[in-house]
Amino acid sequence: MEGVEWFHTIDLGDGLVTPGKDETFRKLEWLALPESLESRSVLDVGAWDGFFSFEAERRGAERVLATDSFAWEEPAWGPKGWGTRAGFDLAHRALKSKVEARGIDVLDLDPETIGTFDLVLFLGVLYHLPHPLLGLEKVASVCSNQLILETHVDLLDLGRPAMAFYPGEALAGDDSNWWGPNMKALEAMLRYVGFTRVEVVHREARRYRFARAAYRRMRGPRFRAQQGRCAVHAWK
Repeated sequence: MEGVEWFHTIDLGDGLVTPGKDETFRKLEWLALPESLESRSVLDVGAWDGFFSFEAERRGAERVLATDSFAWEEPAWGPKGWGTRAGFDLAHRALKSKVEARGIDVLDLDPETIGTFDLVLFLGVLYHLPHPLLGLEKVASVCSNQLILETHVDLLDLGRPAMAFYPGEALAGDDSNWWGPNMKALEAMLRYVGFTRVEVVHREARRYRFARAAYRRMRGPRFRAQQGRCAVHAWK
């Protein structure tokens, strides 16, 4: 595992666990991923090191396709060299996985190219897109039934649809972060692209958001109390 800057924490077996920086297992709890995915096809958009792709396979999915673009392209783009496919490929070999992999940008998703999937995972990607509504349209086009979306959100104190724009702000030290929709905007965009039912399965508590904002103000890249993370399920 040396030489790989891991984002996801993945149990490779035999006591080997990748030293990921992401709250991977905590995030898995947020998502309410179905315990069984038997007979279902799954698309993981923005797979990175592939934890959620491999988890879908472990839960019995009939077919899993992992896709990514800038996180799999050389040279590495992220902090400390994150952003290559090395982690995914290593984990794929270690797990003897049959997950398919394809380098493709969100805006190039097309049912004529990759088909459609019963379940689409769109985790930690939306706010990285300069054109988030167009990105959601592309994701919806390859989703035949259910979408599970996890994202950064902002302006949570507003009661009408709105999005924060971060041009040149480098939100949380990452200048690939472009947008922070609030919950109303997120639901409205999902309905606009064709999802008829939207259910929020995780939303960070207000006290947690305020505590993080205070900590970040002293220790690191600034977060505001009206910013957080959420996870939603949406169905066609």
